[in-house]
Amino acid sequence: MVEALHPKRLKKAERRQQILLELRLKPHVRVSELASQFSVTTETIRRDMEQLSREGLLRRAHGGASPAAPGVHRDMDERRLERVAERERLGRFAASLITDGATIMIDSGTTTMELARALAFAERRVTAITNSLQVAMMLGQSPVARVLLAPGTYIREEAATVGPEACEYLSGYNVDACFLGAAGLDEAGATEAVEGFDAIKRAMMRQSTMRHFLIDSSKFGRTYLSRVARCDEIGALVTDSAPTGALARALGAETRVLVPSDRPLPDGTH
Repeated sequence: MVEALHPKRLKKAERRQQILLELRLKPHVRVSELASQFSVTTETIRRDMEQLSREGLLRRAHGGASPAAPGVHRDMDERRLERVAERERLGRFAASLITDGATIMIDSGTTTMELARALAFAERRVTAITNSLQVAMMLGQSPVARVLLAPGTYIREEAATVGPEACEYLSGYNVDACFLGAAGLDEAGATEAVEGFDAIKRAMMRQSTMRHFLIDSSKFGRTYLSRVARCDEIGALVTDSAPTGALARALGAETRVLVPSDRPLPDGTH
């Protein structure tokens, strides 16, 4: 007897990953075709596309979607409005890893800004070196923090400095740990979209005893032009959801994956 084959109903996350996979194979996908393929309504597919578009993973087009242009990266003011709760949680958790008296480097990014805010709120006694004007301003509100701002070429959209002068400045210090963001993380490593940020991050990594990358799970699987670090160079990954599959295997035993729990966060060590 021949049984009818019914397609498996995908979960929301699985369906959205499948949409992105389709866009790797085609220049355009249509809402109606995907709805039929996944046995869901066209409204469900539109909601999927709207979310993926907000995350910068595709571009909405008439009746469907197209792949996001390579290297497209939105300005900080746009990114600050997304995944706010996740970034705040990661920032507070990362702050709990830093003890009084620690010396640290913090690069520019929306999640590292939350780290600076949490350190200032906790009045953690630290010396912090940064290329981010907003990180410096937030942490500078603390009466006990010492903040050093790297000189260099100013990028208005990111409120940060880059270039050889900034990297040379960073090379003059040795710190306990660095706390870095990244635009994407896949099996090849952490990548960056903003020109000049990759060199800043690598300079901070060279001067730090320990390395921490603050990357939320929405950036898993994304790849941008400039590679910052291989997976075995990351050190510790602070994220909201543990990687799975190929990414987890690529990170391997060399990378500590730190995911905040719902329990109160004790002070940790740098």
